[in-house]
Amino acid sequence: MSTEYTQDHARSGIHDSLPAIETWPSQFANYEIETVVPEFTSVCPKTGLPDFGKLTIVYVPGEVCFELKSFKMYILAYRNLGIFYENAVNRILRDLVASMNPVSITVVGEFTPRGGIATKVTARWQRGQQEPA
Repeated sequence: MSTEYTQDHARSGIHDSLPAIETWPSQFANYEIETVVPEFTSVCPKTGLPDFGKLTIVYVPGEVCFELKSFKMYILAYRNLGIFYENAVNRILRDLVASMNPVSITVVGEFTPRGGIATKVTARWQRGQQEPA
């Protein structure tokens, strides 16, 4: 196995097909929702080893909220997806923004230590910003 990281590793999983995140109409304005995924799993695209972490999503809905069962199916699809966890957090942000156009949203991934080093990745978006790439 090569020890070098490639552009293929870096781009892995960013554009793969995943289940749709469904939404439902919000009935109120100006409130915050926090959703926690305590057992997020994906696969390192270079080593093929599993990555484990906790995701926390905090958002202020606009016209719709994301539906939890479809979101669970979406998150479970990462179990076999080769993607760096930095990219996973940003992809989840991008996909949630695309599905529901919230007022604001923050996605935090806290990943278990590897070699004694823990990583926390935070991605944010609010209306008026360019859509996440």
